[in-house]
Parts: sequence; C-alpha cells; structure tokens
Amino acid sequence: MDETEQLRALMEADRWIDRVSSQREHLPEMVELAKLEVELRGFAAGLQGAKAAQTPVRGAYEAAQHDTERLATRARDLEKRLTSSTANARELAAIHKELEHVRELLSSGEDVELGLLIDVEPLDEAVNVIKAHAQPGLVRRGELQATIAGLQTTLDEEITSLRTARVSRADALSPALLARYQGVMSRVGVTGAALVEAGRCDGCRIGLSPLDVDRWKAQAPGTFMACPECGRLLLP
Repeated sequence: MDETEQLRALMEADRWIDRVSSQREHLPEMVELAKLEVELRGFAAGLQGAKAAQTPVRGAYEAAQHDTERLATRARDLEKRLTSSTANARELAAIHKELEHVRELLSSGEDVELGLLIDVEPLDEAVNVIKAHAQPGLVRRGELQATIAGLQTTLDEEITSLRTARVSRADALSPALLARYQGVMSRVGVTGAALVEAGRCDGCRIGLSPLDVDRWKAQAPGTFMACPECGRLLLP
C-alpha cells in the first residue's frame, strides 16, 4: 500500500469515527426525548399551578374534617356519660349543657366541612387530570432514556473499536506525513485530508481554481498539495 492509499485509509477511519460520534449525539430518540421534555415541563407547570390552588383549600378541608371528627368523638363521650352517669342533677345538667354546645359546634363544623369539600373536589380533579395526562409521557421518557443509554453504549464500543483500528493506520504513515496530517486535523477538525471531486475539495466544499487543479494533477507521487482554503491534504 503506497502513501496515498495509507493516507486515504486514515482519512476514512477519521471520517467513520466522526460519523459514529455524530450519530451518538443525534439519535432520533434524543430528538423525541427533547420534545417530550418540553411537553412534560408544560405539564409540570400546570400541575404546580393546580396544586397552588388546591393546597390551601385541601388543607382547610382536612383541618375542618379533623375538627368535626374531634367534636363527634366528644359528643359521643358526653352522650355515654349522660346515659351511664350516676352523678347528681347539677353535674348532669352541666354535661347536658356541654353536649348541646358541642352539637352546635359539630353542626356548624359539618357545614364548613361540606362547603370546603365542594370547593376542593374540582381542584383535586384538576390535579388528577394533569397527572393522568402526563403519565404516558413519563412512561415514554423512561423508555427513551433506557433506549438512548443502550444505543450510546453500543456506539461507544464501536467508536473505541474504530479508534483502535485508527492507531495502526496512523502508524503506517511516515512520521513527517502523519505530523502534517495531524496538524491540519487539529485546525479544521474531523480529518486532515480530503478528496478532490469534480474540482472541489470535499472537506470544505470549495472549488479549486483551474490553476490549482493543474498544480494538484502535476504533483509528484508521494507529495500532497494542501487545499488553498481549508489546508487539508488533497487526495485523488
């Protein structure tokens, strides 16, 4: 294999590494995931707003519920004392008076509780609707994340293999030519060489002047003209 073929082999190795690396960062699943994340952020904002409206009302409802349960328990205790008490008439009257007061508070508390229940139900429903709508997206996000992780692992393994193969292709070049190639690659990226196709450098896609084309065609074997625009070593 002559130096032109060796240089072409290294160029192709670098191009393959770039293709696979680009594929790793631009998976279709990543595009879908990005769109899904926007949708889920919308659901999250909606849920935050719904909960902001729900939380104080639900808190008030639960507090009212706790109060009515406490009053109902106190009323039952007083009723038991009345029916089983052997206290004198004065004590029984005091118990009866307290029971009447507790019953009044309980009745008022139950009205408050019912009113808050009526208020909180649609707010709970709004929260639950948003959660239900978001759930399929959350499931899909998990699936996409797992798929992306698996694909990237596979592509990472391929990139590692390609880079290992590149080492032998780079070692096949003379130190001077390799240094020249690597220098260009460090400046322009991807690869330090390019093909001439229809009078154009396929690295920068800029057309060569007729004079440059003539110079390129007339170059001696083993010498490599640099593209006047990007500096890549031009190959037939």
